[in-house]
Amino acid sequence: MADPLMLADARATRFIRPGDGAVELVGHSPAIARVQELIRRGASLDGGALITAEPGAGVEAVARELHLRGRPAASPYIAVDCDAGDPASVDRLLFGHLPAAAPTDLESVGADSCIATARGGTLYLHNVTELRASAQAQLARIARDGEVRIDGAPVATALRLVASAPPGIDADVHAHRFRGDLYRRLSTVRIDLPPLRDRLDDVPALAARLLEDTCMAEGRPPRTFTQAALALVGALTWPGNLAELRSAVERVVAEVVEDVIQIEHILPALQLHRAHAPFVPTGNLREARLRFERDYIASVLQHHDWRMAPAAQALGIQRPNLYRKARQLGIPLVRMSES
Repeated sequence: MADPLMLADARATRFIRPGDGAVELVGHSPAIARVQELIRRGASLDGGALITAEPGAGVEAVARELHLRGRPAASPYIAVDCDAGDPASVDRLLFGHLPAAAPTDLESVGADSCIATARGGTLYLHNVTELRASAQAQLARIARDGEVRIDGAPVATALRLVASAPPGIDADVHAHRFRGDLYRRLSTVRIDLPPLRDRLDDVPALAARLLEDTCMAEGRPPRTFTQAALALVGALTWPGNLAELRSAVERVVAEVVEDVIQIEHILPALQLHRAHAPFVPTGNLREARLRFERDYIASVLQHHDWRMAPAAQALGIQRPNLYRKARQLGIPLVRMSES
């Protein structure tokens, strides 16, 4: 089995671009603006930080931002996925191997432990609720005392604990499935990372940034989305959050050779990554595209109360073109207003 530390660290490093913020934090919606402000305020604190989010939201990028903004440049950042292996292997990763003669109290750790390695920096615990009770107890005591014993000698940890958990961690604490004292130590700063459905205004900017980053990472020429394509990605709720959006963009980059990404380039990626039920294709590709266009344009019109001007703006086309498209696709014009 691969080392969960290495899995976590490899995943983290691709999110941060030197001199720039994490892609997960791109946007100006009220929801992400609050997260950005909490990161700014919380970075300078030494207490624990807890990040809650749904799967796919990119919580480790927030942990990295807290570290990069609040710790010296040379200080270590160690990431451990608490759900990446069996509990015993995760415990060994965190607390290391103790010599046979070493004391076995809660504050003793091995020199090879992640806690020892992270001294003076940040220890990020992904999926912290997956730790077993004994590991939670040991972490709570270390967080309380700020020191450990390595080879029998007391050593100050001087590290910041940052952890991520699902939004249901509060229920776990109330039900005593997660230790309340560890929760309190971790949540000096609490950041609830919103799902994409709560920050839809940010999705076009996120998609554009992901397209830029993916092209750069793969050594491809820069590409852009049309306004209509951005309107499409911004109209979807992305239940898989940023991971789903990233996967769709990466597939587009891999399969499309044009410099400008159109709606028809995005559709195959969306069908692949968003299908939750068996898909039975009917008709040819042109017929399928026309069905999608009709349903999508009708949905945008309905969202804007059948007002042509704002609907055309959302679709990235001129209002006369929207009238023409509606007639071609058989969308009834009698329900539309001129505003």
